[in-house]
This record gives sequence, C-alpha cells and structure tokens, in this order.
Amino acid sequence: MFTVAVARPRFNAQDECTFDGKLGIFPFTYQEAAKRNSKNRDKGTMVTKVVESVRKEETRDMLINQIVPAIMQKWPPSEGPKTIFIQQDNARTHITQSDAIWQQAHQQGDFTFILVQQPPNSPDLNILDLGFFKSIQSLMHKKMPKDVDDMLDAVNQAYYELEARTLGNVWLSYQYVMNEILKAKGSNNYDLPHVNKKRLFAQGRLL
Repeated sequence: MFTVAVARPRFNAQDECTFDGKLGIFPFTYQEAAKRNSKNRDKGTMVTKVVESVRKEETRDMLINQIVPAIMQKWPPSEGPKTIFIQQDNARTHITQSDAIWQQAHQQGDFTFILVQQPPNSPDLNILDLGFFKSIQSLMHKKMPKDVDDMLDAVNQAYYELEARTLGNVWLSYQYVMNEILKAKGSNNYDLPHVNKKRLFAQGRLL
C-alpha cells in the first residue's frame, strides 16, 4: 500500500512547468533481517517487508514524519500564505484534525496543515482515483516487477515519469466534477463530464 501526495501543477505564461505538483509517494514498508539463508539472500540480509495491517499509528507517523516534511521542502515559495489543506478519504485508519498528536505537529514554521475529509459517498472527489492512479499504474505495469523492491522501484519511476500536464488534466477533471455536483445540488446524480482537454489546450483556453 502507498500513500500519494499531489497538488495542482503550476505553469507560467510560456507553458513552462514551475511546479509539477508531485509531493511524494510513500510505501508502507519496513526493513527486517532475513532469518535464514536462501538461494536469493544470506541470513541477516536486510529485506523489505510490507506492512500487512495499516493502522492509525502508521498513517499518523507517515503524515507527520514523511508527508509534512515533503510538502515543506517542495512547496513553491511564490504561493504566499502557507496554509495547506490535506484532503484524505474516509478510511477508518486516517486521523482527523482533532487528533492530539497531530495537533502538536500541524503548525511548523510558516506552514499550517489542516486535515479535511473527502465528502462521503463522493468517489469522484478523490483526485487520485479520478485518473492519477490509472496513469501511473499503466506505466508501472510495463516494468514487470518481480519482488517488493522491484515493485517499489517501478512505482516510484512511474510516479516521477508521469508528465505534469497529465496530472494537471486530472485536476481539471476534478474541477469539472465539482461543477456537475453543484448543478445536481450536491447529489451523485450526474454523468462524468468528458472534455477534450487537448483541443482546448491547443486553442489556448487552458492554462
């Protein structure tokens, strides 16, 4: 299992990417010494293991010790006030803003981090599920990973190879979805909008 953090990419007037929006991809893994010899490794060799059951403790630790530092390092300095809203889905393992340990860490330097939850029963309001995961999954499968370490390398390569414009298009789809939800007065009774982004971009109607 991975946690992915993305923001909307930024482009300047010359269509040059000034911020690719990719804040990081973080696996739930740990290192453990091999307990016996095998044809693949000697006893004592450090082996990557997958966290079988992710709990609130693991998600909290990842937020505070990996995701928040990554955002602080990569956030564009030109963005002004650094109040960052981190939207999560409604998995039971996610902490909320009122979590006592999180409250001790959510303000660091010029940054204030606020946890918000994805609206319930609104799968199209998850920027990752809306198209981002599909894009990196198609790139990852081309690499044919053979073990956990290969899979981690393949997923990381696919994540960083994905073009910023592709991620930007997913954020545009997200905005179109929100428009449809407003038209439907907050219900899920709408069709996913299909917009020819390449044509609009070629016409200079998308920035």
